[in-house]
Amino acid sequence: MKERYIVFYISIIILSLLVVTGIIIPGALETATANIQDFFSDAFGWYYLILVTIVLGICLFLLVSPIGRIKLGNQDEKPEFSTPTWIAMLFSAGMGIGLVFYGSAEPISHYAISSPTGEVGTDQAIKDALRFTFFHWGIHAWGIYAIVALAIAYFHFRHKKLSLISATLEPIFGDKVYGVTGKGIDIFSVLATVLGVATSLGFGAVQINGGLGYLFGLPSNIWVQFIIIAIVTVLFLISAWSGLGKGIKILSNANMILAGVLLLLMFLFGPTLFILNLFTDTIGGYIQTLPQMSFRIAPLNEDIRGWINGWTIFYWAWWIAWSPFVGIFIARVSKGRSIREFVFYVLLIPSVVVFIWFSTFGGSAIALEHDGIANISSLSTEESLFGVFSHYPLSLVTSVTAIVLIASFFITSADSGTYVLGMMTTNGSHSPGNKVKFTWGILLSAIAIVLLYSGGLQALQNIMIIAALPFSIIIALMAISLIRALRIEARQLGIGRIKKREKK
Repeated sequence: MKERYIVFYISIIILSLLVVTGIIIPGALETATANIQDFFSDAFGWYYLILVTIVLGICLFLLVSPIGRIKLGNQDEKPEFSTPTWIAMLFSAGMGIGLVFYGSAEPISHYAISSPTGEVGTDQAIKDALRFTFFHWGIHAWGIYAIVALAIAYFHFRHKKLSLISATLEPIFGDKVYGVTGKGIDIFSVLATVLGVATSLGFGAVQINGGLGYLFGLPSNIWVQFIIIAIVTVLFLISAWSGLGKGIKILSNANMILAGVLLLLMFLFGPTLFILNLFTDTIGGYIQTLPQMSFRIAPLNEDIRGWINGWTIFYWAWWIAWSPFVGIFIARVSKGRSIREFVFYVLLIPSVVVFIWFSTFGGSAIALEHDGIANISSLSTEESLFGVFSHYPLSLVTSVTAIVLIASFFITSADSGTYVLGMMTTNGSHSPGNKVKFTWGILLSAIAIVLLYSGGLQALQNIMIIAALPFSIIIALMAISLIRALRIEARQLGIGRIKKREKK
């Protein structure tokens, strides 16, 4: 076994065992993952909240610190991609499918089914629904991505280290990152990445199935989802074959155009004034209560604690599990950016777009339910968005556009995932071979199918939280390592010092 491919082969063996287990004893897999997930959520919920908030604090510090002038590369380095293309690529990789899947489903759930504060169907529930949705998809989520991506980009482009998670921990572990310790870290990172991406692919397949079922009466079952995943797998493997500069770049720009068109149509045909007022009010509430929400664990209320486990802890686990994939990908396309520019665009710009997105789609769904026009909350999660479209003009156009957008995000996420996994399992190569990428592409799809087969959406959520816990420790170490290295370089460059003039 070549040393370069040790991470590849060991990861493949472990994940193949998961696939086989899911096929042979799907019920046992679902039960086991559910039990582990419950334990992790109850025992480590406090840990997730504190860790993610500390990570966000580090990002905000780097945004305003003089250290932010340091570039990811040589100080005269120019960015590889234009800023609009760069934003499109990081956004498509970071949250694509999830935004469409939960765009109306999460706010309507918080408003009409299970409120984060216990008040369902009230005016206050409307505000709480959007506020907590902003919390789940805003700067905390992007802070996790930013710290992982920044560490990888800094050590790779600034210090010429390999594009591997393990390479960012050299200030802590020293030469051990090039031995067994480093390989173990990279294997954990690969497992978290595969399970995180596979979960999102499962969400995408379920929602495409839900949309086709809502519009055309197509049955919603594992066999239809299997066909959807098979078709999309062929498409994203074609894209993966074309390379980073073509396939992913083109798809990312197409995603932003489609998402922009869908957002504009919903904004114009939906309750425009209500959306604007709700967005403005929620931004204020979000900023005002952000510290409280960041540490909210509800130790004395089992119902609210259950809600936090099912939503907030699930999301923090999702972003953590996705962070090695998104982090490596964002790092790869961010050469030449300053740390301040990087943090500003990665942390704030996508968050604002997310807030506008949920205000538009979530606000439109809530308006229908609040005014008694439609019972959107009775629809399944994957059908919710299409139910909203059906009560506004050009419903067929918006629904078909949404299905195409989901498929496009699906292809982009899988394409980016195969590229990143190829890098992670070929010792950080920026040009992993097509055989390696194709192997990962097929395995990603297989795991998504197995998880859906063994327990549907719940199995996807269970495996996400399980995968996130070990990698969360690695994120904490990456943050410490990055701060250490930046402090040393800042001293060497004289950054942040007040230069005293000689008095004569």
